[in-house]
Amino acid sequence: MSTKDPKVAAVEKFFTAYAAGDVDGMSAVLAPDIEWSIPGRHPLSGIKRGVAEVRSFFDQLGKAGFQADPIFFGSNDDYVVDIHRGWTTEGVGEVDTTWALVWHFNADGQVDRVINLSGDQHQMDNFIWGNFSLAPLPDRLG
Repeated sequence: MSTKDPKVAAVEKFFTAYAAGDVDGMSAVLAPDIEWSIPGRHPLSGIKRGVAEVRSFFDQLGKAGFQADPIFFGSNDDYVVDIHRGWTTEGVGEVDTTWALVWHFNADGQVDRVINLSGDQHQMDNFIWGNFSLAPLPDRLG
């Protein structure tokens, strides 16, 4: 009988907290210096640095009713890869696609980097532009 990789258990904990809207539970597995890479060409894309920026990103996704259903986990000494279905329940248009996330763990067992890969980046870009606007100038630059 094998035991579950603690890194996979941490990512599962993140998904459970995400499903419950528990941002504190999601944050518990993240290193303070987390870097979370969001692909695309839309207002929410880019690298989120630190727990506060990651939390803010997920707060925005929550407004669009984003849901995630894990399909597969794989791991080695430093990484977990998850594949999940991600979809929206709110907003104009929709996102319903497969996502892969590459989770890197530091020596303390915390997630310090995540690279998010979309099965349909154009769908995500269009959805975000249709539902989130940029702050007007000059506030956008501040």
